[in-house]
Amino acid sequence: MPSSVVAHFEYNTDTKTLTVSFVSGKVYDYLHVPEKIYKEMRATISKGTYLNRRIKGKYPFEEIK
Repeated sequence: MPSSVVAHFEYNTDTKTLTVSFVSGKVYDYLHVPEKIYKEMRATISKGTYLNRRIKGKYPFEEIK
């Protein structure tokens, strides 16, 4: 099921960076994210809910321009 918030996301195993593209067009890198968290997000039905509960506020981030 497509997310109403998250358009796309990908993970870099070398840098442990989760890049999230939002439906709004904004893109953020979440840093130091364990691969386990990425795999859980990939497997969950609600990407936006998972992001809010398990990633936002727990990992440093930066907006990508």
